[in-house]
Amino acid sequence: MSYDVRVVAPAKINIGLRVLPVREDGYHGIESVFQRIPFYDILYVEQTDCTGFNCIVNCEGIDLPKDNTLVLAHSAFCKIANVAGSVSVCLEKHIPAGAGLGGGSSDAAALVDALERIHNVFLSWQDRMRIASMVGSDVFFFLCPEAMELGCAVVSGRGEKIEPFSVRQDLFFVLVCPEIHSSTKEAYQLVDGCCAPEWLWSGPDFLSLVEEYNKDVRAWTFVNSFEKPLAKCFPQIKCALQDLEDVGALYTQMSGSGSAVFGVFDSCATADNAAFVLRKKWKRCYVFASA
Repeated sequence: MSYDVRVVAPAKINIGLRVLPVREDGYHGIESVFQRIPFYDILYVEQTDCTGFNCIVNCEGIDLPKDNTLVLAHSAFCKIANVAGSVSVCLEKHIPAGAGLGGGSSDAAALVDALERIHNVFLSWQDRMRIASMVGSDVFFFLCPEAMELGCAVVSGRGEKIEPFSVRQDLFFVLVCPEIHSSTKEAYQLVDGCCAPEWLWSGPDFLSLVEEYNKDVRAWTFVNSFEKPLAKCFPQIKCALQDLEDVGALYTQMSGSGSAVFGVFDSCATADNAAFVLRKKWKRCYVFASA
């Protein structure tokens, strides 16, 4: 394969996710802990001779929409960095789409990193945030170098307020991805219908999210606002969560706007044993440690 730059795009999980009422700008506010996980898409990026600002994306087995996040990221980068040039991107997809793992957003951020190298451009923090605002809310996290290095961040606002902190090294996760696709737009509509007008909250306070994250997992009180309404629509989500509990997970939750769910374990052995059992039922079941 001929390419100019190869980059990897990590997934994320949300450990707790509070959805706030829709704002005047049309976006919902959120409060969440984002954790990078060692589960990656791979992008091979090559400059082309085409004139203009074309971004041609090839992804075997997947029919991507015309205005996918890579096309949007390329357009935003060229505008903000004031550069011209077309690229071809071969996307090797491993992160399931519609799973709440941030795959599309991470792919966009990885392409921005590749374009910096191709064009020999160094973007400021402000420029990275401007690009993220033009592509998608989760892109802010993936374009934050400190968050990528430390592994975790408290994320708020639309997603643009990022407070990085160090990931724990003592947690082991089993991730189950049911064979369903969860639309982020539809998930927010479900939350609006379920939570409005009271917007009651039973999870930890925003200012205590880092403290909560560092507690014994058995004492976690994190809540995902999307989980209950999505589980009502997709019984597979509720079933996967129950299966994780049944194999001994210390804590279970759906990630993002679904449909992936995860269980937390305190050792590699218990996580591996749980995954061994779950793979008899769930085709897409993965084990990873905090990294």
